[in-house]
Amino acid sequence: MSSVSKQHRRQFLKLAGAAGLLAASANLLAADRKTTPKHLLILGGTGFLGPHIVKSALSRGHKVTLFNRGKTAPDMFPDVETLIGDRDGKLDALKGRDFDGVIDTSAYVPRISGMSAELLKERVPHYLFVSTISVYQGFAEPGMTEDAPLAQLTEETEQVTGATYGALKALSEEAVRKHYPERTTVVRPGLIVGPLDKTDRFTYWPVRARRGGEILAPGEADTAMQFIDVRDQADFIVLCMENGVTGTMNTDRPAGSLTTSQMLDACLKFAPPESRLTWVPADFLSEQNVAPWQDLPAWIPPAGNYAGFGRVSTARAEAAGLTIRPLADTISATLAWFDEAGRTSLRAGLSAEREAEVLKAWHANA
Repeated sequence: MSSVSKQHRRQFLKLAGAAGLLAASANLLAADRKTTPKHLLILGGTGFLGPHIVKSALSRGHKVTLFNRGKTAPDMFPDVETLIGDRDGKLDALKGRDFDGVIDTSAYVPRISGMSAELLKERVPHYLFVSTISVYQGFAEPGMTEDAPLAQLTEETEQVTGATYGALKALSEEAVRKHYPERTTVVRPGLIVGPLDKTDRFTYWPVRARRGGEILAPGEADTAMQFIDVRDQADFIVLCMENGVTGTMNTDRPAGSLTTSQMLDACLKFAPPESRLTWVPADFLSEQNVAPWQDLPAWIPPAGNYAGFGRVSTARAEAAGLTIRPLADTISATLAWFDEAGRTSLRAGLSAEREAEVLKAWHANA
């Protein structure tokens, strides 16, 4: 096992240990909060969002059972019941079991989500499905709500790609609603960020800022951004299960509450004092073959089908109790996790060499 793998395992076990302590005090916590403890089934639970849901649920006095293949971090929660199976037809471990609610974090095609919903509908009264903001056809209009048009497949497929992901998630929502017509909660998060996020789609920015020097800042300073801390998403999911909240809700930072400049300025608070931003227009970045989102994560120029990106309405979720922690908390926790995991490289964003090339070209052009 590599040193990085060992460090990841230590992280998982650290989280699991915390979960054990939380479980031990669950009854006291539930009494303090006047919350009726529930028995929650989580389909998945050991990836990115799942562990935070487990931790949140246990801290709020609930009992948790996991259902997964037992392949990803199987020792993460030694004190939590885990049922072994597979979402694709191997659901026998769930038969005859009763739960107060199910949280589905791991279905990407409608056949899979529909299979579990059909099996559980007579024994589990509440089904929460974690979908995505990618279900929409586009983001041309600022302030778009959950009633905006959804993406559609051009041909029938179960292959999850960048082109089919959103439409398949939209169909997966419908597959759940078919069996839970009035008892479904669908959360549609934007970019989920924070501890345990291995994609680095936000992590790039605080890590890059901490390296210091001249930092390429993309596009216009006032471009709107939206993302949600994984811990806020997890807490909201558990809150919905506690309160029996149903319906479909976008879960993200409030529309228009954060700009690219504000995000980068917050990251600079963790950077060396000589660090500085150099703003490079979107058109020039395109000429340099620098792709929004992939090369410069979490950022998309507000034009065309993305003119309203970063301004999606979260009013329904806010009314149901969604709260967002300070950005500095997200940044510091992300950096702490990155360091504890022994990470030394990033899976997203520009390399130092490529960033320097683009900045050199920009200065030559200016």
